[in-house]
Amino acid sequence: LPVVTTNCSNNYGLWQFPEKLIPVMAIAAMEGRPLPVYGRGENVRDWLHVEDHARALALVLEKGRLGETYNIGGNAERRNIDVVRAICAHLDEARPDHAPHDRLIEFVTDRPGHDLRYAIDATKIERELGWTPSETFESGLAKTLQWYLDNADWWREIRARRYDGRRLGTG
Repeated sequence: LPVVTTNCSNNYGLWQFPEKLIPVMAIAAMEGRPLPVYGRGENVRDWLHVEDHARALALVLEKGRLGETYNIGGNAERRNIDVVRAICAHLDEARPDHAPHDRLIEFVTDRPGHDLRYAIDATKIERELGWTPSETFESGLAKTLQWYLDNADWWREIRARRYDGRRLGTG
């Protein structure tokens, strides 16, 4: 079969279902609820903005070599606690009447088997196809958080009708 395969790091961005780390923390902070961080927040992830991921997929589809696998990364490894603090800092500026948001951080028992680090080596797609992410973590996070601030009706509807905020797949 004429196929190419891709693997990616953690995606984030607009319209992300509110079960994932960035929307979970952003929404909880906007609502003044606790921000539950697993363990001490030392788990490391590489963050890839969804628009960069889409651009990479289109490039691999157009120019990737058949039968090859390409890793797509954001070149933005961060500890979870640093991601949560960045969310809090952004919201402190956007909603200063609720600041400081980092006062809401609560460390909770880590999930069993929770990987300490997810890493991805994206040098092949960079070398062979010339792709690198357009968004820095900071620029992508700012766009994402502004979208959640501007689109509260969207995530509130999900929370009210389809998703109560608990981690999916645990019950």
